[in-house]
Amino acid sequence: MSFRAEDNKAVLSFPAPLDIAASLSFLSRNGDDYLDRWDGERWVRTLSTGSRNIPFSCRLLGTTDEPRLELRVEDVRDLAAVRVAANLSFLLPGRGFGALLRRDSVLTRLNRKFPGVRQVRQFDLFYGLLRAISAQQINLRWAATLRRRLAEACGEKLDVGNDFVYSLRPEVVAAVRVQDLRSLQFSTQKAESILAVAEALASGKLIQRELAEMEDADAMQALVALRGIGTWSAEWILVRCLGRARVVAGDLGVKKAVAIAYLGKETASEEEVRRAVRHWGAHATVAQAILLHAYAVNGLEKA
Repeated sequence: MSFRAEDNKAVLSFPAPLDIAASLSFLSRNGDDYLDRWDGERWVRTLSTGSRNIPFSCRLLGTTDEPRLELRVEDVRDLAAVRVAANLSFLLPGRGFGALLRRDSVLTRLNRKFPGVRQVRQFDLFYGLLRAISAQQINLRWAATLRRRLAEACGEKLDVGNDFVYSLRPEVVAAVRVQDLRSLQFSTQKAESILAVAEALASGKLIQRELAEMEDADAMQALVALRGIGTWSAEWILVRCLGRARVVAGDLGVKKAVAIAYLGKETASEEEVRRAVRHWGAHATVAQAILLHAYAVNGLEKA
């Protein structure tokens, strides 16, 4: 990654191949939640520094073979966030990914068809938990609508250039009541779960920095202890927020994608999924991102 800054803007160059647009497409596929925004050309999100949230926008430059982003902040003193964003925004393949491709004909075919699709990192643990809870057992478009309503009701609107983004602080959300979230049309169960994770973060019972230092098993235990966070939700947090190599075998989309591409059927059990892609190993996060993108755009062929 290279870095060039000018005033309140910075141009970032990433290792190729990286298809930034395809990697970010999931953010707009089911609607705009105002919290992590992508319109096909510009990506707008926030970075928490503890005391404040820094809004920034990223304009797409370059190509998959020469991937670049132009990042903009309102205050030039916030450009340090650029380095964090550059290092953590996309989870890139490590050594040995080429060897995996040589052993996995399904992944090889998909990697050629969708080169450079990568998992996007979520900086904010509260947003990651909110995204997981809101998406449980409902239509993903409706989940995005619910998050947008919560952002407008409880969030801070932040401007960067001509764009805006909302930021949610757990201590603010923890102070509202279940009936307040019910009025936004969250179910009682989701409302109680959101308030529980907000309280855990606001009180210091759950600290993102400490979670990041834990082994997978310990991090999973800490997460599933939270109300409303089951195994697959916790695994998504490990992938999206902590950058761990993990197959989210309990996720319905993952089940369907693995079943179609590797097993030649419409769905599979969690155990069948884990067996089918156990060979992904340390490259599970990259492989899973490619497979899920292919599934989302109807690009899978039945095994």
